[in-house]
Formats: sequence, C-alpha cells, structure tokens
Amino acid sequence: MFQIIFYNSNTIKMKTIKAIILLVAITFSFAGFAQKSKANSEENKASTALTTGYTCAMHPDEKSDKPGKCTKCGMDLQASKKEQMKKDAVKLYCCPMHPEVTSAKAGKCTKCKMDMKKTVQTSKGYSCSMHPEITSAKAGKCSKCGMDLTKTKKEQMKTEVMNSYSCPMHPDVKSNKAGKCSKCGMDMKKTN
Repeated sequence: MFQIIFYNSNTIKMKTIKAIILLVAITFSFAGFAQKSKANSEENKASTALTTGYTCAMHPDEKSDKPGKCTKCGMDLQASKKEQMKKDAVKLYCCPMHPEVTSAKAGKCTKCKMDMKKTVQTSKGYSCSMHPEITSAKAGKCSKCGMDLTKTKKEQMKTEVMNSYSCPMHPDVKSNKAGKCSKCGMDMKKTN
C-alpha cells in the first residue's frame, strides 16, 4: 500500500542544483526589469524636467531651455508664450513719496520731482487702464475713476496660451480652437 521512495544522493544534488539555478535566473530577470523601469522613469523625468522655453519655428522637436540656434537648420530659437509672458511682466515706476503717481517709464515724480522707483506690479488679473496700481482678482470698477477694470497683459497672455492650437508640422498655422491644419489637414494640437 505505502510506497517508500528512496532517493539517492545524486538525485537530491541534481534537484538542489536545478532549484538554485532557477532562483538565480528569476532574481536576475527581476533585477533586469527593475533596471529598465528605473531607466524609463528617469528618462520621463528628464523629458518633463526640461521646460520648453525656446523652440525652432521649422523644427518644433528642437527644444531648449535657453536662447540659441537650431541644431538642424541654424535658425534662432523662438521664445515660447510662457517665456514671452515672463519678459512682458508689467513693470511700473512709482514715486516713493506719492505712490499714486505711477508711470510705465522711468522719470521724475510730477509732484515732488523725486526719481521714480521701479516696482513689479503684482497682477491680480484685472487693472484699471488709467490707474495701473488699482488691481483686482475679478472684474469690477476702478475705485478712483469708476472705469471698468480690464484684464492685465499677463491674464490676456494666459487666456491666449490656454486657447492656442497649432499644427505639429506647420507651427506657424495657429488657431484658438481645435481643427485641421489649412496646409496639410492634420489635427491641430493644443500648445503649452
């Protein structure tokens, strides 16, 4: 009824060796996959870490985080909308003694003739065109003159960038809504 199986020492040694080889193979395969996935994640981090500040008009795949020349055609790289927004930040000059006296250019205060100091306007979204120091987070009226507050340049650029589409093959073809490229018929892609 009961069978007694006798293993000789050679059979046990062979099975042990096979088990060890199998464990080593499994360990190396897991290590290999772990290295590949780590490399892929580092590659993705590197591609997202490079914020595209400048691109070539003819080769949109040519990207750089600083101004320079395209490596394919030698053209100057153009600033992205985000970089343009940084450059176009609204800078005001105001009198240290009379903060209500402001100007877009450096000069002297009209009241006391002191040099006007440069200040960067903290944009809240809306400002008065006559009194740029009057800002608000939402549309409304200027507290000094009663005029409607208008979107600041930064807010206008944000709106423009958010609603911007271009052709991957023809970056000069742009639209404020999704559609087809007028030159090649490809789908327009949302730009960042």
